[in-house]
Amino acid sequence: MELKKYHIIGFIFTVIIGSLLHFTYEFSNKNIVVGYFSAINESTWEHLKLLITPIVVFSIIEYFIYGKELDNFIIVKAFSILLGMVTIVASFYTYTGIIGNNYLVLDIGTFILGVFIAYYFSYKMLQTQLLYSEKYNYIGFLIIFIIVFLMIYFTVNPPRINLFLDPVTNSYGIQ
Repeated sequence: MELKKYHIIGFIFTVIIGSLLHFTYEFSNKNIVVGYFSAINESTWEHLKLLITPIVVFSIIEYFIYGKELDNFIIVKAFSILLGMVTIVASFYTYTGIIGNNYLVLDIGTFILGVFIAYYFSYKMLQTQLLYSEKYNYIGFLIIFIIVFLMIYFTVNPPRINLFLDPVTNSYGIQ
């Protein structure tokens, strides 16, 4: 029951904090450090930060509460973040490709779906012996480090592909 409780709390935490992170860059007078961890524009990539940042923060809390006792905790959290990111990107581009436009309510739905999939996967996997090895946790830590590094790096140096294009300003990265 404890595991389920933490995953429900984590889901709620991520949805609330992730939603707030949509606005924190503007509220901070465009502080670059805040921008590394919150959306700086309306690109799909920047919206992935709304999932990544709170899940990483909550995972750190979980690690010290119960995660260090599970040999698959870090790798599961790494895969959870990746799965949430893929869910958001795939569902967003699928629905906009079918409909031909994006809608705020569906955008919010893709975010919540990504968060749900990430926490559901984590909850189920942490109850198994899959990837139950300390060496996998090193790999998981490396994956999380790379995700956070790229989240920061691409804020100021985004690739010139649609994932990073702000459809409102038709630009990339920080202006």
